[in-house]
Amino acid sequence: MAIFLDDDSKIIVQGMTGAEGTKHTRRMLASGANVVGGVTPGKGGQSADFSDVKDGLTLPVFNSVGEAMAATGADVTVVFVPPKFAKGAVVEAIDAGIPLAVVITEGRLLGTVDKPIVVRLDGNNAALGRQILDDANLPGLSRVDTMDAAARRAVELAVA
Repeated sequence: MAIFLDDDSKIIVQGMTGAEGTKHTRRMLASGANVVGGVTPGKGGQSADFSDVKDGLTLPVFNSVGEAMAATGADVTVVFVPPKFAKGAVVEAIDAGIPLAVVITEGRLLGTVDKPIVVRLDGNNAALGRQILDDANLPGLSRVDTMDAAARRAVELAVA
């Protein structure tokens, strides 16, 4: 079993100020996750109040993943955005160089893939997610089954 998060992981939440992002940020904080901030374009400079989870806790909100990484040292993003914004959020995280992105969304990611994206799915609905990606037949999207395969494919695409 691969472990992707540890006590040193610094997590940002894309979509933290939305209903789902707020709810799940509360759950992550309550479980002890080290959430260091959130990203909601247009709301940078604000803060989000989570004092109901941890006494006096507020987290900074940034306009972009890059800003959040620079300010907090974040190395993980969790994406809680509506399906129509998921692709943009993931591409932004990739462009910013975040090492790990966890994407939670429902429905279908619409549009075309204009940058190579490598996807490995794991969890309770991984088989369904793999089928959805395969059925979508998106050019530029590579679905792999292991982290080793994901790393190899990402390197192949980077040098192509």
